[in-house]
Amino acid sequence: MSETTTIRELLKTGRDEAIAISAPDHAPLTYAGLREHTERTVRALNRHGIGRNDRVAIVLPNGPVMASAFVSIAAGATTAPLNPAYKEDEFRFYLSDLGAKALVVEKGSTSPALKAAEGLGIRVIEVVELEHAGAFGFVSDEGGEAATAAYAEADDVALVLHTSGTTARPKIVPLSQRNICASAGNIQRTLALTPEDRCMNVMPLFHIHGLIATILATLRTGASVFCAPGFNALRFFSWLEESDPSWYSAVPTMHQAILARAGKNQDKIAKHSLRLIRSSSSSMPPQVMHELEKTFNVPVLEAYAMTEAAHQMTCNPLPPGARKPGTVGIASGPEVAVMDEQGTLVPSGTIGEVVIKGRNVTSGYENNPEANAQSFTNGWFRTGDQGVMDEEGYLSITGRLKEIINRGGEKISPREVDDVLMDHPAVQQVVTFAVPDAKLGEEVAAAMVLREGSDATEQEIRKFAGSHLANFKVPRKVIFLEEIPKGATGKLQRIGLAEKLGLTG
Repeated sequence: MSETTTIRELLKTGRDEAIAISAPDHAPLTYAGLREHTERTVRALNRHGIGRNDRVAIVLPNGPVMASAFVSIAAGATTAPLNPAYKEDEFRFYLSDLGAKALVVEKGSTSPALKAAEGLGIRVIEVVELEHAGAFGFVSDEGGEAATAAYAEADDVALVLHTSGTTARPKIVPLSQRNICASAGNIQRTLALTPEDRCMNVMPLFHIHGLIATILATLRTGASVFCAPGFNALRFFSWLEESDPSWYSAVPTMHQAILARAGKNQDKIAKHSLRLIRSSSSSMPPQVMHELEKTFNVPVLEAYAMTEAAHQMTCNPLPPGARKPGTVGIASGPEVAVMDEQGTLVPSGTIGEVVIKGRNVTSGYENNPEANAQSFTNGWFRTGDQGVMDEEGYLSITGRLKEIINRGGEKISPREVDDVLMDHPAVQQVVTFAVPDAKLGEEVAAAMVLREGSDATEQEIRKFAGSHLANFKVPRKVIFLEEIPKGATGKLQRIGLAEKLGLTG
């Protein structure tokens, strides 16, 4: 497949009559319908005075309209999807920081984004859902008819997202049409997608994982995507039965929630048509991967991704390639290497910082020369992740550099402790993190959720850890929770967890 550099080109892949987008309780939208919808959307934006590189914030519920809004608006402008759960102050910050020219919401929306936009003088554009999945119309039509729709070009910015900003002010990541189309192509090749594939999307569509891996990679293939209204473990198996997908992609916490309900849904599991399951956005415990593969009897491919790479960087390959649990696979799009602190690439088997370069990688953070100077070395983007590559090119992530626990000078990878604790028969989920310590600077702690019907004490967990880890790596504090606090996309977050759990005093 030749290189595709814009969303307009990408949408030409699908056959006119093939289904592009489907959803519960909706008539499906064909590729011909999606292309017509996209042209109408770009024309309507042009009539509102919005064109190439103008920023359009999107605050819509998860589902088919959000999926098509991303694609159709990005075809002629710059999309800025925002988490609908934000509070007014958060919307005010993001809308202002992004320089949004318009805000798209559904008709009748009561989102606090409306008040934030009003205060900033940002135009609000309401959309109303139409019969076919993903199709929508603009409630008002400004100005006259635009003679031709002005489509975005390869180096125009298609998508702007903020970094998670766990330790500092979040940075703006601009991704060009070329970046996101290259990433979609990388995923299509990695998963060997064909027009016969159907993806079931359960990821939030304000997040790079859902936008690129499930929506854009599917549309680049001419395949079909079933858009669920977000992730819901109670409804997952009925959607699986309804949509009959060949694959889905999710974060590890979602996979674990699915496994927790698998026993009650054996009839639906027995009838599934899945070809593969993909996991990304945070590390998957090998134990969860094994359990998923055993439950669904298909390969589970763990991928490594980040916003600055327009999502995918590495992935475990499909059979007959080897899947190595505990690794994030091999380079799957961009070049991937490991670098030391001096900026020299190091050989396999040496731990260092993971670096990348390629067509899917952002050219740099917006209006942030200091961050760019720190993030780019000799043309390589520094991911901030610590890792090691084996002789076959499989990458293992040993932790975020800023998450490494420094206990009196002894460096501890939280993921190493996680992997050991996950082997305890009573442990369903765990996250190891740093807590402040007056003498050592930082000490090791672990928060965990126990399996239903299982029991364990802090002493038992610490003894188990001590039989597999050096003493300085054993958690000094173990906290049992009903649920571990997660970020908006379902990721377990180590940074700031001690504060959230009241352990910083």
